Amino acid sequence: MDAFFASVEQRDDPRLRGKPVLVGGRSPRSVVAAASYEARKFGCRSAMPMMEALRRCPQAIVVEPTRGRYEEVSAGVFEVFRRYTPLVEGLSLDEAFLDVTASRSLFGDGEAIARLVRADIHRELQLTASAGVAPCKFVAKVASDLKKPDGLVVVKPEEVRGLLGPLPIERMWGVGPKTAPKLHELGFRTLGDLADARLVDLERVLGSWGLHVRALARGEDERQVDPHVAAKSIGAEETYERDLVTREEIERCLLDQSSRVAQRLVAEGVSASVIVVKLKYADFTLRSRQIQLPDPVADTLSIHRAALQMLDRFELAGARVRLTGVSVSGLYDGPPPDLLFDEGGRKRGHTLEQLSAKVAAKFEGSSLTRAALLEKPKSATGNVDMTRPKPPKRHG
Repeated sequence: MDAFFASVEQRDDPRLRGKPVLVGGRSPRSVVAAASYEARKFGCRSAMPMMEALRRCPQAIVVEPTRGRYEEVSAGVFEVFRRYTPLVEGLSLDEAFLDVTASRSLFGDGEAIARLVRADIHRELQLTASAGVAPCKFVAKVASDLKKPDGLVVVKPEEVRGLLGPLPIERMWGVGPKTAPKLHELGFRTLGDLADARLVDLERVLGSWGLHVRALARGEDERQVDPHVAAKSIGAEETYERDLVTREEIERCLLDQSSRVAQRLVAEGVSASVIVVKLKYADFTLRSRQIQLPDPVADTLSIHRAALQMLDRFELAGARVRLTGVSVSGLYDGPPPDLLFDEGGRKRGHTLEQLSAKVAAKFEGSSLTRAALLEKPKSATGNVDMTRPKPPKRHG
């Protein structure tokens, strides 16, 4: 999808159409969740500090993110995808791989199907999508980014090396601001350079990953589209307008994030066995800790209890914390299993989460909250919930 969050906001509010829009908070510590194409002309982009984006584009309109709305629209997008193939591997709310090999007898070749998908999305959702059609995942992903917005790039097997070769190495998955300079020092500038590189040179910078990178740069990607791939995580995090300086403040913020994660678990009908806590200190040092639970959980108190247990493993004396986050992984289909001895009250907690979800569904815009969260420190970024769950594994 093209500038998905910003495009949804522009679609829903005619006053924003044709204007530079930044989705995110206005706090000095906020970051841009999405930038419309009108804002991108000024150099604004997602993950950029909001203050920097506003310096580049002072006339930009800042819109607070509405995650629930984006999820609703995303469901409509994925419904379109699945009309043309059941082999849909979601990467996020606004991006997916589709294997249409077996659909060609019904709908035409890959290009024809991409045109149909894009037309359906535009007609039904009034949004634009860009597509890449190629023999493998990596090339399709690269191609989808080449003519945004509202673009379509088709790459035939014999065209793969020619397309990839001139592109900068930053187009390679995993090659970011830290890795790219190291590759530049070795003389690598393009994907063609990586494709022709000696493995020993790539391994010097990338380790064992070097072999995979060289293969991708050559357009060799054997990974299949997997609609049953489990989500890596479901999480929530926030950056705060002022640093957290007491353990009590941190615990309260982790409680809020544990609650939001639990609500997502219940909404998706899954439970989790791995809990992760992330803290970012005032000097931007990032630390995380995780714990494997003996049984999966899906309620606020169980997640928060595990988070507090991990909090003891962080250095907090005299620390100033600017960001906290809670995420879960090891996802399983269905609610947590019934235990003979439920000393932690997980079943009662899961029932409470279900009740809260029903209240939110019945009274749109309303929800139950815990008294302890009424004095939670103010967020600089708004609630940030991460990772679209994909069909999870089952436990038995």
